[in-house]
Amino acid sequence: MINIKHILYPTDMSAHSQYALRYAAAVARAHDAELILLHCLDPGAKATASESPGRLLEAIDPADHEGLRWRALVTHADDVGAEISRKAVIEMADLIVMRSRRRPHRAALLGSTAETVSRSAPCSVVVMHDDERDRVHAGSRIDLKRVLVACDFSDYSEIALHYALALAQEHQAELHLLHVLPPRSVSGPEIAWYPNAGADSPYHTAARRLQKAVPAEVHLWCQVKNIVAEGQPYREILQYAEQNEIDLISVGAHGAGFGMRALFGSNVDRVLRQSPCPVLVARPLRHSLKALLRNAEISIDSDELATWASTT
Repeated sequence: MINIKHILYPTDMSAHSQYALRYAAAVARAHDAELILLHCLDPGAKATASESPGRLLEAIDPADHEGLRWRALVTHADDVGAEISRKAVIEMADLIVMRSRRRPHRAALLGSTAETVSRSAPCSVVVMHDDERDRVHAGSRIDLKRVLVACDFSDYSEIALHYALALAQEHQAELHLLHVLPPRSVSGPEIAWYPNAGADSPYHTAARRLQKAVPAEVHLWCQVKNIVAEGQPYREILQYAEQNEIDLISVGAHGAGFGMRALFGSNVDRVLRQSPCPVLVARPLRHSLKALLRNAEISIDSDELATWASTT
């Protein structure tokens, strides 16, 4: 079980916010967590009653937020992405749930607020799009039948797997583990399983590591599928998610084999932009003051420091 006590939900107050809000509220209720609604205004702008993020709850079915613990924050910022990450630290958020618009190709090259938050957040981030099907059903429960984990065997990939295992157990969902080999690693089908390959075969080695990545007891309550693919990671992830009707993709914020260390934009952001379902960008919690001050993208004033210290 993942320990989620505070969920941060940034919103631009648009009508399209309802889907992501219902999703965030469903997660909060499932974990008995507090939902923190955050709206960022331009510097100098005055907040009005209509801009209170709490008003968004009035636009969704009362059953979706009945008994929900929540509060609303309004802040001012030049850089919305950095402000969301900063508030996540101050509010001790365990998870951020947010929406991202589909962007034209040229605009997408400049990045998005969701990508900025996924880079700098002190916790894991769930990103979804307006045109995805609604996965929150009657009883405010998320319809989660198939979870895909992009495995590159890095530390961050292990965190992505940890989240996926917890969610799969909670929702009795299938768990799909996908490892992508570099293009032209071996000859053969693009996606395959090679049980009879030689011991040194890249496919055999990757398949064996995928099997060992999941504890044996998981197979007692969860159907696990291991897949080895060859090609561009983001393309294989997106293609597999589309073909297998995946409900959530879990990826590590950084990886070893996905080429994300120099540029975040190589694979993760493309998955974020094009995914047919919500994407969980998994990372370890970084709520310590040392981590906060070390992150150049996040600053904190004396009053906020006092607030942060009182909650730690």
